[in-house]
Amino acid sequence: MLFKDILGQEHIKNHLTRSVSLGRIPHAQLFIGPEGSGTLAMAIAYAQYILCSNTDQENTTGNASCNLKFENYSHPDLHFVFPVATNDTIKSHPVSANFLQEWRSFLKENPYGSLFDWYKVIGIQNKQGQIGVDEAAEINKALSLKSYEGGYKIMIIWMADKMNIAASNKLLKLLEEPPNKTVFILITESIDDILQTIYSRCQLIDFIGLSENVISKTLIEKENCDQNLAKKIAHQSEGNYNRALHILHNDNQEFPFESWFIQWVRSAFKAKGNAAAIQDLIEWSENIAALGREVQKQFLHYCIHFFRQALLSNYQAEELVFFEPKENNFDLKKFAPFIDGNNITLIFKELEDAIYHIERNGNSKIILTDLSIKLTRLIHKK
Repeated sequence: MLFKDILGQEHIKNHLTRSVSLGRIPHAQLFIGPEGSGTLAMAIAYAQYILCSNTDQENTTGNASCNLKFENYSHPDLHFVFPVATNDTIKSHPVSANFLQEWRSFLKENPYGSLFDWYKVIGIQNKQGQIGVDEAAEINKALSLKSYEGGYKIMIIWMADKMNIAASNKLLKLLEEPPNKTVFILITESIDDILQTIYSRCQLIDFIGLSENVISKTLIEKENCDQNLAKKIAHQSEGNYNRALHILHNDNQEFPFESWFIQWVRSAFKAKGNAAAIQDLIEWSENIAALGREVQKQFLHYCIHFFRQALLSNYQAEELVFFEPKENNFDLKKFAPFIDGNNITLIFKELEDAIYHIERNGNSKIILTDLSIKLTRLIHKK
């Protein structure tokens, strides 16, 4: 992965290359950025820059054989850790080493991919992956060995917020006093989900969403996308290059989030003063609860996104509204007046609470039914 292949984030590229040229490489860094902003791609390019002794942002001026190894993400001194779970092949004690082949294919396909994209690759989209204590033991084992090529060893921990308490506690000492010439690069989309004792030991680097110009230019050059369509997709993607690719390739048909959402809010409207409609909400909750927890969480995040678009439409911020319902009998402009400053904060809170409880293995049917009943009140709040 070369720095020139990273979209935008020029200030971070400059900071990272400068830190290497000055010999001031922090032993532990935490890359924080939203999905599709390039945190993982940047971490890999940074690792290549260090391990291959490259000297400019083209990232190919150092050791040629070392740079070649990075084309397949197979450098012996580059280690990856990422969330995993048992699947049809790995029945117990899953660790990242069990999934390296799939991981390298995932990176070649799209280094901007999301956590849910990764779960689909390894067949655990109906489970919640984690970085467990078995993984922590593997990290300690890998870093206790000497560097294969005599230089640095780099450990990239993707989605570090998925480390459970046991794994986090086992890594604290290693993060505080790592072996000589060992660099940790932790990556997360939300620092709030990482233990304070972990991120306090890291230098924090904040990423921002990509600009529409960067995304549209990349779609035109790399995906042969029409210029007008590229601009439209870039606007819809909200700085997320991974989402832009999904929109371009129409990859969102597996789970009809829009249909589920429209069915949900319509039932919630009918339920006010109509006891019979409550049964529709209960049935809807049962259907969504039958899906995997990761799908449920993805859907609830989609709901937050949908409500935000309705709010912007209600307040006539049309330049920020890009949502185009595919269902012909649903009009966002007619729905928008029901979402305003009186209820949006409470709606977001209830959705975020539901995500929190689902992530912690609460009963999905009860959580979603409770959320649905609350929505019937909030959506009519004056």
